[in-house]
Amino acid sequence: MLAQYIINGLLIGSLYACLAVGFSLVWGVLNIINMLHGAFVVLGAYIVIFGVQSFGGSPILWTGVACIILFAIGYLVQLGLINKVVAAPIFITFTLTFGMDLLAQNLMINVFTATPRSLTIGYGSLQIAGLSLSVARLIAMGFALLLTGLLYWLLKHSSIGRAIVAVRMDRHAATLLGLDVPRIYAVTFGIGALMAAAGGGAMAMAFPITPVLDGTFLGKAFVICVLGGLGSVPGALIGGLVLGLLESFGAVTLGSQWSATVGFVIMLAILVFRPAGIAGRSGFE
Repeated sequence: MLAQYIINGLLIGSLYACLAVGFSLVWGVLNIINMLHGAFVVLGAYIVIFGVQSFGGSPILWTGVACIILFAIGYLVQLGLINKVVAAPIFITFTLTFGMDLLAQNLMINVFTATPRSLTIGYGSLQIAGLSLSVARLIAMGFALLLTGLLYWLLKHSSIGRAIVAVRMDRHAATLLGLDVPRIYAVTFGIGALMAAAGGGAMAMAFPITPVLDGTFLGKAFVICVLGGLGSVPGALIGGLVLGLLESFGAVTLGSQWSATVGFVIMLAILVFRPAGIAGRSGFE
C-alpha cells in the first residue's frame, strides 16, 4: 500500500509540476503574479477535450494545438496589455491579471458551462508487482515530464532561453546589452501560457475539468513555487512531486477533504524556515 501511495503521488505530482512551471517562470522573470494562469490551464484542457470529442485524434496532438493557441494568446496579452504596466508596482499587475482571470472564468462558464467534462480514454490500467497504474495517467505523466524537460533545455541551451535568463538576472543590464526586453517579456509570458496549456491537456487526460477549477490550479501553482523555489524549472519539478506525495499521504492519513490543506501548511513552514524554497538560492530574485 505504501508503494501505491508513492506511485499515485508521483503521478499527480508530475502533472502539478507541468502546470506550475510556467507560473514560476513568469513570476521569476517578469515579477508578475499571474492570476490568469489558472484560466490558461483550464482553457488548454477544454481545447483538448473538445478537439478530441469533436474532431477525433490523439489527446497529445490536441495538447500541442492548445499549446500553440495559448502561446499566441499569452504573447499578445503581455505585449498589448501587461507590458504597459509591467514597471508599475506589483499590485497593479496583480489587479490587472486578477480582473482578466474573472473575465476569462465567466466567459468559460458561459461557453462551456460549469458541468465537469472529461475525456473517455479506454487505456485501462497496468498491474505491476501488485501496483495498479492508470495508463492514461502514465501517458499524461510522461508528456508533462517531457515538456518540463524541454523547457529546461530551452532556457539552458537556446539563445532566447539565455536572453530570458539574462533579463531575469538584471533587466537593466540586459537592456544595455541590446536585448529587446519587452519582446522577451512577451515571449516569456507566452511560454508560461504554453506550459499552462500543456498542464491542462495532461490534466484533461486524467481528471474531469470545469471552469471553476482555475482557482484550484492557481493555488497549487503558488504552493509549488514556494516549495521548489521561484523561477526554477527543477524547483517546480521538485515542488510538484513533493506536493503530489504530500497530498497522496494526506488523503490517506487525514482524509481526502484535508489533502490540499497539507500542502498549504507545508508551504507556510517553508516560508518561515527556507523562504528561497528547496531548489532556490537565498537572496536571488
